[in-house]
Amino acid sequence: MIKKSTIYFAVLALTIGAHVNTILAQTWTIGNTTLTESDVVTGLDVPWEILWGPDDFIWATTRSGEVLHIEPSTGNYTTILDLTDVVPDGGSSEPGLLGMVLHPDWTNTPKVFVVYNYMTGNNIRERLASYDWNGTSLVNETILLNNIPGYWIHNGSRLVITSDQKILMSTGDTGDGGDSSQDFAALNGKVLRINLDGSIPSDNPVLNTGDLPGYTYSWGHRNIQGLCIGPDGTIYSSEHGQNNNDEFNIIEPGRNYGWPNVEGVCNTNSEQTFCAANNVKEPIRTWTPCVAVNGIEYYNHPAIPEWNHCILMGVMGGLSGANGNNDRISVLHLSADGLTIDSEDQFFTSLNQRFRDVCVNPYTGALYVALNGSSYPGNGPNKIKEFRNLAFNAVENLTVTQDINLYPNPATNHIQIAGSSTLVGKKIQIFSANGDLAKEFILQSTLETIDISGFAQGAYWLKTSSELGTVTATFLKQ
Repeated sequence: MIKKSTIYFAVLALTIGAHVNTILAQTWTIGNTTLTESDVVTGLDVPWEILWGPDDFIWATTRSGEVLHIEPSTGNYTTILDLTDVVPDGGSSEPGLLGMVLHPDWTNTPKVFVVYNYMTGNNIRERLASYDWNGTSLVNETILLNNIPGYWIHNGSRLVITSDQKILMSTGDTGDGGDSSQDFAALNGKVLRINLDGSIPSDNPVLNTGDLPGYTYSWGHRNIQGLCIGPDGTIYSSEHGQNNNDEFNIIEPGRNYGWPNVEGVCNTNSEQTFCAANNVKEPIRTWTPCVAVNGIEYYNHPAIPEWNHCILMGVMGGLSGANGNNDRISVLHLSADGLTIDSEDQFFTSLNQRFRDVCVNPYTGALYVALNGSSYPGNGPNKIKEFRNLAFNAVENLTVTQDINLYPNPATNHIQIAGSSTLVGKKIQIFSANGDLAKEFILQSTLETIDISGFAQGAYWLKTSSELGTVTATFLKQ
């Protein structure tokens, strides 16, 4: 049972001068736990992957080609990679910069792995690449796997690294009806297994046409949009169905997952025949009609005990909201052995936002979500939000560079801006909720009052940048 309410509370701003900022906060009651909702970053162009990094920053990709390095306590972010050759989506299709994972031995090998779509002539392709982190930027691209067929739809692609130091990469069927999904000579419709240097592991379970180990780890997939690893090494995936049977699967080596011959469980005569002959692994849960399942993360933290030993899954609500207000976070309660789902709870449906991905703060247990707007396939300006149990006491590694706060919030005719000294003399832009520029000016001091009497009622967001990065903040005009 979840209950939403509105409260006012005071927050000590993490700025020079420590201004007090009274802001409007939404709270959500989950069992005996109260979560407070806040905006971390606003105005992004379709955030796709979010990760909690070993440096205690949020790492995010945007489908338009940026990798962002986000300070979670303030929302201050820098663009550490901007891919100019990524396929532009134009707001009406699905390719771009997609999945990302960080090297598990970060101290000794600070590498980042990403998947993105690019053009070769008139054809969309997909590649896996690695970059070195120099402390401020991602540099030295190394292409690990190239020239994978891509398309305007069904490109995958999530990444995880297993305990044996192998990359697992999901690929979509590119809308070919599943022809490639059952073809060992094709890299599409698969989970691929790759060494960290891009080579093929010698113990991969599937041979290619030359009777040598291939990249394929599992096959028969349509479009996996979520991958995560449980504490015992179980690999979970969320996968888009066609019109029915979105799937939640456990990925096992050398297993067929049925597409296009099987949708969901093996429950028709033809499906049962195919499943018996092809060692098909059935999903442990399905959703009909499809709800567009997405990024997943295993949760086990005392801050939200109601979610312990669960999978948190972003859900985007079906095509253009065709299935109603299904966009949400689904909490999948696992059995003790993690091999079945006992029940599902659904949260945050009233936000009317497509939940693309999730990550968790290991100190506070807070949930972060990447939102992709209210309609398919995702449109900006988008947000990253935090849902946090403020009553849980945690020791955090806070690094604060610059911050900006707005009060009162909601505001009527005037709003005060309290900003770090690094932002004085910098351009401030205020946008309406749909991204239209409403006001632009130079911040003259660390505390400044702005006339907003001419603004229409509604939601707005502010953006400003310095050499230390970019910060955003949201407010309501009454």
